[in-house]
Amino acid sequence: MTSPQLLGTRTADASTDTPATGRAARRKRHAGPARPRPLAARYLGYVGYFVGAGLISGAVVHHPLDPDRYTRIAAYGALVFLAATVLNEFVLTRERPGLPRLLLVMGASLLLSFGIGMLSGGLQHFDDFPARGAVLVPAGLLVSFVAYVIKDADTPARRVFGPVGLAVLVTAALAFLGLREVAASMESAPAGGHSHGGAEEPAEDGHAPATTPANPAATAPGASPTAKPKPAPSAAPHTDGHAH
Repeated sequence: MTSPQLLGTRTADASTDTPATGRAARRKRHAGPARPRPLAARYLGYVGYFVGAGLISGAVVHHPLDPDRYTRIAAYGALVFLAATVLNEFVLTRERPGLPRLLLVMGASLLLSFGIGMLSGGLQHFDDFPARGAVLVPAGLLVSFVAYVIKDADTPARRVFGPVGLAVLVTAALAFLGLREVAASMESAPAGGHSHGGAEEPAEDGHAPATTPANPAATAPGASPTAKPKPAPSAAPHTDGHAH
């Protein structure tokens, strides 16, 4: 083996044995074994997602009934969902992201919470609000998918426009068309068997008093056209059987 070949072999071996440099590598070497994450924290982070999405779903569907009340409920649900996101993504994780990634994840998580709330609330209360549910379900499907792609660190953002994104878009469009037809048929159907058309007619019991003529003098036989009707006799005085 020639000298240049020996030198090349030694250089390759040296480059292979050289440890990786950089802040991430140094932090990983000095970090030591990862500590197990506490059970209580993992439980709170897991439940926070569902509680926050549940509050938002109820608030989104019932918002027209009491806007002030359900706006507050939606805000509480968003705060719970964001708190769970911070706990899961930044406190319990082994690698802390930078500030740009932090802001991106928080915004995408907020969008994801409302997307899940729209989807679940529209499905759950479709019978109560058919027209509103027909819009919330497909819109929630689209919003939740886009937010999840943005939030997921392992998925490039361009995957929103990929085959999976196209499939989600087609599914949302078909769901909107189908649910709109279902909502229209539900709204045109009768409300139930207890209402029968318009206003109820008063029941006749056969005891109504006979109608008296408007002008008794005009119907009396033999009465003179110019004769004035006699005044009605006054009510008889009450007597108790004792003459005075």
